[in-house]
Amino acid sequence: MNEHYRFVNTPLPYPYSAMEPYIDEKTMWLHHSKHLQAYIDNLNNTLSKYPALRNWTLEELIMNTASLPEDIRTAVAHNSGGVFNHQFYFSNLANPAQQQPFGTLNEAIRNRFRNYASFQAQFKEAALSVFGSGYAWLVVNAFGELDIMTTGNQDTPLPLGLSPVLNIDVWEHAYYLKHYNVRADYIDDWFHVVNWNNANKNYMRKTGMAASGSSSLAAPSKPYALHFQTR
Repeated sequence: MNEHYRFVNTPLPYPYSAMEPYIDEKTMWLHHSKHLQAYIDNLNNTLSKYPALRNWTLEELIMNTASLPEDIRTAVAHNSGGVFNHQFYFSNLANPAQQQPFGTLNEAIRNRFRNYASFQAQFKEAALSVFGSGYAWLVVNAFGELDIMTTGNQDTPLPLGLSPVLNIDVWEHAYYLKHYNVRADYIDDWFHVVNWNNANKNYMRKTGMAASGSSSLAAPSKPYALHFQTR
């Protein structure tokens, strides 16, 4: 995907059927080609009348929502979050996948949550607790520690200074065709297709940044200029 406007919906690195039998092919197709595409189209359309924003990355748009022109602020926040959250979700799926974390991330999970089973239970509880639509996340906090958190709708952890390691989409469109309204069954199946290799890389990258006291996702020290002109 382009780093800035015009954003495009790149193909997934696996076929839509790849997550069967845990996540069905039709859901994956609809989720990627329709739902994510809609967020991308809406974001591009919203940004089109502000040339000054066309070089902003997705993360910059998310981190600097308050600096945006008021007439597009809500639309950019919603759609940039929708693009980021969905891309991150799809990037952390794999099948076949290791059934448990490994390496540095595995050690961190055991240190923070006692063991993998305890982590699973707490993560599932968080995902079930999301009222309506949203996400559950495994994140690295400002101290380089793991935390489990949730966000509503298309909010992201980035403005909170948190670095994502893993997320699960619990909007109903992510599971309704196969799992109907039984979110718990979807979460159980999702654990079978977690891309722990990618999650481990995310964790190592984020903790390396935390250790050095910096992060590429941190808010800029100075806000972007507030002088915008429409096309």
